[in-house]
Amino acid sequence: MTDKTYNFPEGEVLLFNKPYGWTSFDLVNKVRCQLKHFLKIKKIKIGHAGTLDPLATGLLILCTGKFTKQIERFQALEKEYTGTFYLGATTPSSDMESAVDEIYSVSHITENLIYEKAGQFIGEQLQAPPLFSAKKIEGERAYEYARRGEMRVMEKNSIYINTFEITGIKMPEVNFRVVCSKGTYIRSLARDFGEALGTGAYLRALCRIRIGEFKLEEAMELGEFEGMIGESRK
Repeated sequence: MTDKTYNFPEGEVLLFNKPYGWTSFDLVNKVRCQLKHFLKIKKIKIGHAGTLDPLATGLLILCTGKFTKQIERFQALEKEYTGTFYLGATTPSSDMESAVDEIYSVSHITENLIYEKAGQFIGEQLQAPPLFSAKKIEGERAYEYARRGEMRVMEKNSIYINTFEITGIKMPEVNFRVVCSKGTYIRSLARDFGEALGTGAYLRALCRIRIGEFKLEEAMELGEFEGMIGESRK
């Protein structure tokens, strides 16, 4: 962070690199606790602008104070991701949070087929959220139903994928870069991409590298933030 003076209760926009294994709310709560501990701020509004799954890393925007009113504006911005799909298997969560439940052949898959099918996902389309997602159904999160073994029909949402670039192929893994609209689930893209290839697929790794004009290289690690606010009280 720079040497500027921060007014967290009034409002700040903070860029963080979310750690692997943390939920977005874990990060929000940690920052809130640090502000209370180091700066003795008893009550402060903090929110995040766009959930990242626990097994994803990368850019997460946090807003404090009055800037929490701008969260929807940040959520609406275009997102950019890099990551890895694993072909030939599926999991209930479409990522590594749950165990593999089905194995499929990949013997028919060629590099040309992978590039061809990737191109079919460019543009506007309808996408169903993953069963294990924070999408609300009748007041409950979809993952709450899924964890109870209650499979619900997920209504499809209109999304837009601007870029779906295959950056590397080392079967059964495929590396990619995606630029997409708000509401796009990369786990759903993994699922749908596997089906398009005539096999199964799940998300093995994911990193969000950009939200609108905000880039991951501008983001802080938690340790940096704690050091910064610790110094500010001296």
